[in-house]
Amino acid sequence: MNITKISRDNAEHFTWGDHCDGWRLVKSDGLSVIHESMPAGTFEVKHYHQKARQFFFILSGTATMIIDEEVIILEAKEGVEIPPLVPHQMLNKSTSEVEFMVISQPNSSGDRINVSE
Repeated sequence: MNITKISRDNAEHFTWGDHCDGWRLVKSDGLSVIHESMPAGTFEVKHYHQKARQFFFILSGTATMIIDEEVIILEAKEGVEIPPLVPHQMLNKSTSEVEFMVISQPNSSGDRINVSE
């Protein structure tokens, strides 16, 4: 078995939204673990996943989550689980960066449906 240590330094990097970053720490059909960062004042487009269940865990900063019209404020070391088919959106309304983990099972790639407002 080949075990490889993974971090932001050696993970696959991608950008999304308005200057947001992501690092794919685990990428398989059944599981995705991504470390992401959102600069102050940025937001994600409201969307849902057809099959993927997601767990968002805040590492640092304060995030605002809108989950099926309910607003939840998440501080560092807090998280929230989002079942499939539930519309959600993350916003960084603060003046500092938010870092967080997103765990998806199965992998959410190609499973996203944007919600038009």
